[in-house]
Order: sequence, then C-alpha cells, then structure tokens
Amino acid sequence: MISFRHRGNFNNTDQFLTRAQRIQYRTILEAYGKEGVRALSAATPVDTKLTSESWDYTIKISNRSFSISWTNSNIQNGVPVAILLQYGHATNNGGYVKGIDYINPSLKLIFDRLATDAWREITKL
Repeated sequence: MISFRHRGNFNNTDQFLTRAQRIQYRTILEAYGKEGVRALSAATPVDTKLTSESWDYTIKISNRSFSISWTNSNIQNGVPVAILLQYGHATNNGGYVKGIDYINPSLKLIFDRLATDAWREITKL
C-alpha cells in the first residue's frame, strides 16, 4: 500500500492559473499572425506578386490549445502556388523547377520570438 502526507494548500497554484486565464492570448497571436504574413510576403519569390500578396492567417482558440495557421490563396489549376515554389514542380515540357525553401526560414524567426515571448508572459505570473 502506498500512502503520502502533505501539508499546505494549493493557493499559489490557484492564483497562478487564475492569472494565466487573464492573459490576452488572441492579441498576442494576432500580432504574430500579422508579423508572419509580412515575413512570408517579403520572402516569397516574386514573379507576378500575386503569391506574395496572397498570404493571410487564421487563429484557432479552443479550451486547451491555441494555433496560428498561415495560408496563401493563390491557387492555379487547383494547386497552391506557394507550395510549388517551396517544393518545386514539373514543367509542361518535361523539365523540373527546383523548390526554394523560403517558408521555413521566414517562420522560424517568428516561432522563436513567439516561444520567447510566451515564456516571458508565463514567468511574469
């Protein structure tokens, strides 16, 4: 049989969780969403500017999670052009255009800053 004893209470934990609920997560995520759109627009290879100007973001908040998704609305023949630029694609005459990794480096800086800022917010509590 396992048993344990404890003294004290959970007042500090309750206070921390109450303060954590008051953080304005949507405001923080909105700022990073807009910053991500700017970074992706600046990094997107430019031919007609349509792809670089087609970036947007959505924020989803549920009971247990928060997420930001960046999207690009430039779709040609059912295919997202941003993905073709990122990963490469075949051409009509049998050739191949090599992809350019522009999405990951652009968003890595955003993710790093978001993680740092989120940690700072939590540790302020």
